[in-house]
Amino acid sequence: MKAIVIGSGGREHAMAWTLLQSPNVTAVVCIPGNGGTATLPGCSNLAMSVDDVEGIARFSLVQNIGLVAVGPEQPLADGVADGLRAEGITVFGPSQEGAQLEASKAWAKALMQEAGIPTAASAVFDQAEAATAYVDEQGAPIVIKADGLAAGKGVTVAMSVEEAKDAIAAIFDGQFGAAGKRVVIEEFLTGQEASIMAVTDGLTIRPLMPAQDHKQVGEGDTGPNTGGMGAYAPTPVVPTDLLDRIQTDVLEPALQGLKNRGIDYRGVVYAGLMITPEGEPKVIEFNCRFGDPETQVVLPLLETPLDKIMLACCEQRLESLPPFEWKSGYAACVVMAAEGYPGKYPKGMAISGIDAATDTGAMVFHAGTQLERGVVKASGGRILGVTALGDGFGDAIANAYRAVNNLQFEHAYYRQDIGHRVRSQF
Repeated sequence: MKAIVIGSGGREHAMAWTLLQSPNVTAVVCIPGNGGTATLPGCSNLAMSVDDVEGIARFSLVQNIGLVAVGPEQPLADGVADGLRAEGITVFGPSQEGAQLEASKAWAKALMQEAGIPTAASAVFDQAEAATAYVDEQGAPIVIKADGLAAGKGVTVAMSVEEAKDAIAAIFDGQFGAAGKRVVIEEFLTGQEASIMAVTDGLTIRPLMPAQDHKQVGEGDTGPNTGGMGAYAPTPVVPTDLLDRIQTDVLEPALQGLKNRGIDYRGVVYAGLMITPEGEPKVIEFNCRFGDPETQVVLPLLETPLDKIMLACCEQRLESLPPFEWKSGYAACVVMAAEGYPGKYPKGMAISGIDAATDTGAMVFHAGTQLERGVVKASGGRILGVTALGDGFGDAIANAYRAVNNLQFEHAYYRQDIGHRVRSQF
């Protein structure tokens, strides 16, 4: 079988790499892909827009593509999966209606409340004045979110009322474009965040291995939010009994809530959770796709062929699949970014040391890169995700940083404390 992966980030590189581990997958085409997928054996890039439904469908039919997996949230929110399915293409990824789970935080909040899913108390506003008055009434700390898609950067955990008001003003002033037409204001939750990515065929939902990421740009979890600066799996903050509870209290009600709205959802339901000090799981947000960089630590530990899981979801036979199999051990990913990210950052830097890094046994998943005349160059804020495995967290983290030390490009920045919560535990 030949497959297509739509997208150009580290998540999509990891998806393509994992699909190619399967004996059933002969080739993967990434649309448009990046510098890493361009050089991945068995993989090729196709210079086509992610929302070119007609072009992707035509290519899929001519090339006899057996599976299209949509990576990023934006094409899902734009209805790309709907358009491809209408052409008879097998697609892993929810419909435009289902993608509202991520595309509108207000829509997702309403679903959670209807389904009785534990989450933070919240209010939704479409005018800055009313939002500001609410913050004055509630006080701080408080969480301010742009309603729509903002590439993981539309959330401010405001520790003061003034910071909250500044965040509201930035959203309504257009910092996040169309994503900022409304704001969702939530109570501040304490605890540890965890990422539970689950797959569903619209009838059955199954969680993958729990992970934790590092959203803030600075060490010690400081500074502005990013798309993610690193991750590790499996996280000890979600033991088996808690994962069972999340299945019962979060995932199954979410699927039922989607069904109640008449939505046939086939793809990923990703629950971003806060595990409170009392061990209670509360949903911070839902996403409609695999996490990035969580995918870069979860998929390398997956033994069950990814294509089997995706096809079972597309064909509504997930319930009949045996339990997912996992490698023993742990995985850690360190994201190498451009200095200045998530603000303004330089581009075009040549990257060296990739072969030396992979020679250590690590996987170097490309995010913001492109191949120019045989040279891999930086083209985005998050540039590389360096993943390594180990028998314990200490081994996995040390192996990831050992690989990072082989990689060089100008203006490189990465956190040196990835996995700080678990380094001393394992």
